[in-house]
Amino acid sequence: MPANVTELLNSSLGNLTLTTVITVLVTLVICLITIKCVMKLTRRILARSKLDARVQKYISTGIKLALYVIAALVVVDSMGIRITSLVALLSVASLGVTLAAEDILANMAGGLVILSAHPFTIGDYVEVSGTSGTVEEITLNYTKLVTPDGLLVMLPNKALADSQMTNYTALGRRRITQVITASYDASTEDVKAACRQALAQTPKVLTDPEPAVYVTNYGESSIEYTIYCWTEAADYLPAKFALSEQLRPAFADHGVEMTYDHLNVHILEKKG
Repeated sequence: MPANVTELLNSSLGNLTLTTVITVLVTLVICLITIKCVMKLTRRILARSKLDARVQKYISTGIKLALYVIAALVVVDSMGIRITSLVALLSVASLGVTLAAEDILANMAGGLVILSAHPFTIGDYVEVSGTSGTVEEITLNYTKLVTPDGLLVMLPNKALADSQMTNYTALGRRRITQVITASYDASTEDVKAACRQALAQTPKVLTDPEPAVYVTNYGESSIEYTIYCWTEAADYLPAKFALSEQLRPAFADHGVEMTYDHLNVHILEKKG
């Protein structure tokens, strides 16, 4: 603490009288009662808002901390201590803390944005900056994702708030897009019938919207078909894998050849 502030405190404390002590105590009691009333009103207002419970807690804690700082300055002032030097000292200290914790404060701001805007919630499957996973926990500084291969990824909330994010769970359902190829020798109707059979035998596929099969490309040695169907967000991967498994036997039932890349080599005999 600077010498002039220390001298100011020592001189002021040394001149305390009974009247000053009583004034300080009364001021302290009034400040505490005021803080209690303000916090009660604040909690009531926050309870009526649509903010996340954690955001309400952070706001309430911040307001309470600010009120205690103001109360401390008021009590110090009632002791006859000029608070100008103290305020300047607190300003310099807060500036230093702000500069040192710039990233932390940015993450906290991002966390408040996430908790108030609700772009995702715990249990949602999201993709951010090339990282996909299920939201495990949302804190004020980091959001934890669990990837499909069992890795725990901690993403700074600042990056989440600034990046493009895809939430695969928010709308409640996802579309499966399955691309498959068939021989030119197979009729289009036979291929579509095989795909529809595979869809009918795949659990968790929704009937509304109705699944669809389209011809999407004519390749060098095969025709490309694309299957579109919908499933609940939680059933996406099981349904997608089940559909892939059902396609092969369905194609066999309809006599449709599943093509694959191959190379035909023709050997020509050289005539004498």
